[in-house]
Amino acid sequence: MSYEPPTPPAELPTVIVDTLNDYSPELLRHVASYAEELAEYREREARLAEKEGEDEIEERLDDLPDDVPSKATITIKEINDNRYYYWQWRDGDKTKSKYKGPVNPNE
Repeated sequence: MSYEPPTPPAELPTVIVDTLNDYSPELLRHVASYAEELAEYREREARLAEKEGEDEIEERLDDLPDDVPSKATITIKEINDNRYYYWQWRDGDKTKSKYKGPVNPNE
């Protein structure tokens, strides 16, 4: 172990470095433990959010007709006071649509 103080990472803001330099070794160990747990939590949350988005895409693709591109989104159009779902996507300069079904299946 070196007798010189460690060099803080360049990504660490100066205000944090200055604050940590004032802490006792015990408090620094608590901060390190908390920071590690917080990083793991945020990484896990990001993975779960990413997985959730993948599930929605897979679910939507299962419902996608063969002649509708995967980049299509679902929109709602109101026609004669009735609401309908349509697949909608861009094809060059044009917007294309394909009927999906009524918003309320009882209609």
